[in-house]
Amino acid sequence: MSVMPGSRLRPGGWLPSFILLSAIWGASFAFIKLAMDAGMAPAWLAFWRCALGAASLILIMAVRREPVPRDPRLWAHTAVVAIMLNTVPFMLIAWAEQHISSVLTGVWNATTPMFTLIFAVALLPDERASRRRLLGLGMGFAGVLVVLGIWEGVRGDALMGSLATLAGTACYGIGFAYTRRYLSGRTESGTVMSAMQIGWAAVQLALIAPVTAGAPAWPGLGPAAAILVLGAVSTGVAYIMNFRLIREAGPTIAATVTYVTPLWSTLIGVVFLSEPVGWNTVAGGVLVIAGVALARTAPSPGPRSPEAPPSRVPAKV
Repeated sequence: MSVMPGSRLRPGGWLPSFILLSAIWGASFAFIKLAMDAGMAPAWLAFWRCALGAASLILIMAVRREPVPRDPRLWAHTAVVAIMLNTVPFMLIAWAEQHISSVLTGVWNATTPMFTLIFAVALLPDERASRRRLLGLGMGFAGVLVVLGIWEGVRGDALMGSLATLAGTACYGIGFAYTRRYLSGRTESGTVMSAMQIGWAAVQLALIAPVTAGAPAWPGLGPAAAILVLGAVSTGVAYIMNFRLIREAGPTIAATVTYVTPLWSTLIGVVFLSEPVGWNTVAGGVLVIAGVALARTAPSPGPRSPEAPPSRVPAKV
């Protein structure tokens, strides 16, 4: 999304919002872990976080008196985006946290920009591979292997959970490329676009969850509170915070939230969930983040199309 003229804050004035947003998304992995440990089915967890997120966004739309778009093409595109950015990855990441820690899941989420760049280069005509970008992607891939501890042989639940999370982040990459191509030029507000996307995801999951997981089960008061925060705040209000950050600090700075999120997920996982952290998780995470940073800061060799501004939809866990 292009930055609105005159809407930037003074230098560094966006920092409190940046820190708060990264903390909210970093804590999301702990909330997911609490719900999964309570026996919540992944499809139902994904449904409730989307339903609560959509409800909070629709309420904000009503307060702001923002109209509901009527363009059928917009509804169709947001339905596709919901599948790739919410419905499928939310289920995959929830399922993965039955097998791996929230710390490891948070580290894997840092690969989202790497997958986004891969699919952008593959699918968008104005994005080109460069030597620096390829080097950054190679460094990020090496970081993935280090996190996996490939030299020890990876198998069992840890491998399946890691692969599920990586599949979820790959979905994010496809979804961002699709959004960039079909939705980035729209004039609707971030609240409206987010409400449509998350609303579609809630509808899709309302159809999927009963078929794949049966009737919903009450997870208990603590996990229910975690789901409420995960939906209303992390999947609802945080989207609006991200759009505001893009307008005030610019898309480049806003995108670096993904680099800070693993720090919060690690801190929260260790302190509150007593999850272990191996040296390879830390070292590999640093490699992933450094590789992504290198690839993202590399200039595109080709000219940028004026019809293809940056994506308006934020990364999400």
